[in-house]
Amino acid sequence: MTKDPLTKAWIWLVVLSAGSAVVAILVSMGVDRRIAGAMILSLALLKSRTILSQYLGLCNAPFWRRGMNIALAVFCGLVFVLYLVGGTTA
Repeated sequence: MTKDPLTKAWIWLVVLSAGSAVVAILVSMGVDRRIAGAMILSLALLKSRTILSQYLGLCNAPFWRRGMNIALAVFCGLVFVLYLVGGTTA
């Protein structure tokens, strides 16, 4: 395995994207859309944290990384609540 953190981050992003594809397949098999929405949002949160930490270099600035993680978590929580309140179509 490689020791380059950017390569590891890229591989992690590919794995998370594959997870999103699996969730999409599960929806076509009848999984509740609210659960799928939560899973997709969680995967997006992990992807954004990876990008900010590794590609923007926040892994070297723990204070800023913690602040961005909190902001992302609050934003994702708000988006999920709005998703549940708004309902789903189809």
